[in-house]
Amino acid sequence: MDYSEIKKLMDDMGNSKIDSLEIEFPEGIKIKMKKNTEKEVVITQPRNIIEASAPMTTPVVKEKQETSLVKMEEQETEQEENYKIVKSPMVGTFYASSSPDKEPFVKVGDKVHKGQVLCIVEAMKLMNEIESEFDGEIVEVCVNNEDIVEYGTPLFKIK
Repeated sequence: MDYSEIKKLMDDMGNSKIDSLEIEFPEGIKIKMKKNTEKEVVITQPRNIIEASAPMTTPVVKEKQETSLVKMEEQETEQEENYKIVKSPMVGTFYASSSPDKEPFVKVGDKVHKGQVLCIVEAMKLMNEIESEFDGEIVEVCVNNEDIVEYGTPLFKIK
């Protein structure tokens, strides 16, 4: 199984509703993936009671996840209309250059081409070159050098 197949599998899982996945291939390759499943619970209190004879209502427990997801999707849609976003394909450490004493691969204002290396994400002691999926100009570098990034974290905005 090569890198592009693994990346496609991660993208598919990110877009699905499943929380975890384990696959074992006959060749001995094992893949385990688990989404971040933290949920925020909001308790809302009842509003003013108009009549004294009106029955009391109990607080309602709602999962805030749905509303926050809708807001996030709306924000992403607005951003995607203006910019193309390069996201981290994995959890790891973001490096803007190949070594601390070298210049960053790209900076704001640089023209980039599809397939050009933009940064490195180190995952489990492996240095993974992240390539541009688009042609355009770097508008924003969304993370700082040596920041920890998660799967799907925006790394660059390209116009």
